[in-house]
Amino acid sequence: MIFALFLLFFSPYGRQELIPSQVIEVPAHDWGQFEIGLNQRPALVDANFEVESGSSRVRMALLERGDFERLRNGDPHGMLAATDSGRGGHLRYQVRRPGRYVIVLDNRAGGNQPASVRVSVWVDFSPPRVPGVTEISPTRRLIVVLISCGVFFSIVTFSLRRIMRAVKRQPSI
Repeated sequence: MIFALFLLFFSPYGRQELIPSQVIEVPAHDWGQFEIGLNQRPALVDANFEVESGSSRVRMALLERGDFERLRNGDPHGMLAATDSGRGGHLRYQVRRPGRYVIVLDNRAGGNQPASVRVSVWVDFSPPRVPGVTEISPTRRLIVVLISCGVFFSIVTFSLRRIMRAVKRQPSI
């Protein structure tokens, strides 16, 4: 494992397999985890999982190290990315800040069954090819349109009132 991290830190740009395809046993009502150190530069984390036997309600999540500590203590925590619960899934997330991250395999919703999960994790240090966000969400788009229309009609109403007052005050010829 140390050798793999050594290669990860001193390798050139490109996609590297951080965790080769391996089977992890995740106990019932518990989770398994992998720590990823991305201390040198941002990277794209690409991970797959497939349940080979046991529970069919496993979920994969990517957390910052501090959020993982809160999860372990039972406190409210955040997540950077997560898959839906199921027998398999794919997680892909562009990590923008160097730091320590944890991939969690969550089997707490799986009932009383442990799970044998095949996991693969790649890290790609290549610069992003496209921007992360190219358009705003439909909800924000609607809010922007409604606010713009409200401001427009307020200005038109205010201007028409001023014009009507000016027309009424003007003496007739």
